[in-house]
Amino acid sequence: MLNLTKKIENSKGCVALEGRLDTVTAPGLEEELKAALPGIQELTLDFEKLEYISSAGLRVLLSTQKIMANKGGMKVIHVNETIMEIFEVTGFADILTVE
Repeated sequence: MLNLTKKIENSKGCVALEGRLDTVTAPGLEEELKAALPGIQELTLDFEKLEYISSAGLRVLLSTQKIMANKGGMKVIHVNETIMEIFEVTGFADILTVE
């Protein structure tokens, strides 16, 4: 299960994820982001309460990163050790801005 909380102020958006980002929940996140992205210049994804990310979740991050790279940028914050390890093994640590 994945819970997400969206905050959009001016042209900045923050999406906090809680739970698991996997093949079941990734399509829902993708829909939410697609709906929110047109008005956003800067996107922050808060992974403080994200426990797990699968390849489907990584795919959503990659497509979102590609869209945001042309607009203003995207960063991922509060990444736990488990997910950071996944980012490092997959090369996502080099693609994403992780703070």
